[in-house]
Amino acid sequence: MNRYIVLAFAFYSIMATGQVKNNYEVTDKQVSKIETSSTKSTEDIANYIKDNFKTDGDKIRAVFYWTASNISYDVENMFAVNFNESKEDKINKALKNRKGVCINYAEVFNDIANKVGIESVVIEGYTKQNGFTDYISHAWCGAKIEGKWFVFDPTWGSGSISGGKFIKKINNYYFKADPSKIITSHMPFDYLWQFLNYPITNQEFYNNNFVINKTKPNFDFEAEIEKYNSLSYIDQLRSSADRIEKNGVKNAMIFDRLSYKRNEVEVLKFNQIVSLYNDGINELNLFITFRNNQFKPNVSDEELKKMIDSPKMKLLNSKELLDDLSAVSKNNQSNVTSLKAGVNQTLSQVEEQFLFVEKYLSKSKTSRKTMFTKVSWFGIPIN
Repeated sequence: MNRYIVLAFAFYSIMATGQVKNNYEVTDKQVSKIETSSTKSTEDIANYIKDNFKTDGDKIRAVFYWTASNISYDVENMFAVNFNESKEDKINKALKNRKGVCINYAEVFNDIANKVGIESVVIEGYTKQNGFTDYISHAWCGAKIEGKWFVFDPTWGSGSISGGKFIKKINNYYFKADPSKIITSHMPFDYLWQFLNYPITNQEFYNNNFVINKTKPNFDFEAEIEKYNSLSYIDQLRSSADRIEKNGVKNAMIFDRLSYKRNEVEVLKFNQIVSLYNDGINELNLFITFRNNQFKPNVSDEELKKMIDSPKMKLLNSKELLDDLSAVSKNNQSNVTSLKAGVNQTLSQVEEQFLFVEKYLSKSKTSRKTMFTKVSWFGIPIN
């Protein structure tokens, strides 16, 4: 019942485009001097960058150049994506094998950037290449440099695929790209990460309509990102899913990502309820054990009442939260139904104990002693 439900989601894409003049020769050369022994973890790489570069501009260039020049696109395994890999697994595999697909590049870039003190995020979305909207999801990054958000794609910036083989060549077009320009090829699922005051819809992306439309409501993405960062993880998922849906579900990739987020919200909420339910069960068991010991060692009447009030409230809260789980997906329906039955059964047990305490507290101390008999938990004697 507590098992986490995972929806498969893959990233792999790469392309070639025009090159941008490199004005970072000094930074790139310094990054290239890092010893191999100091590149086995993102922490070691970040420490090298912090020791050798002072400005955020140089640091983020170092992060991009190291990632793009040291990881090769894993063409052979581009379809062999392990959906159960954690962020740490993705990073460690890329650092060990010096190969990866786009999510590996993005996670490595993002982790190093954050560790050198730069605000960075992994962005999930889909892309357009040579006028063709790809059918495979992609991952890239956004980072805030000197108060402004820019887009970085270390995967597409590392080279290109030709004849089924990866050709390594740094492409600086995907370094520190202007959000208003990169949007013509990189479309985030969540429009928060477009970094635009007038985000484009998925339909506009398909129609190649990238003209700023100021008749739309102004979207203060800076304020919205700040608000997003203040939310709990489950609320971040919920708000992101709402934006994805609002922007138009135009292809299977968007549908899958929206479904994944909605399902993850369901699962997290369900697991919170399970945790609350288990806490109530544990407290009820402690109370029954205490009752079987004839409420010894002695506690005050107030403390005794709290001992049964607490599990009762947790179980009632569990029931309310379960009732609020509307439109549960088919994958989770059986778990929810089973938990509801368990909660209702336990509530009947806790109500019996609650009434016993009320009766107990209404009697004199002498009369209380005559009330005790052994009780059980669903037919199992508790001593």
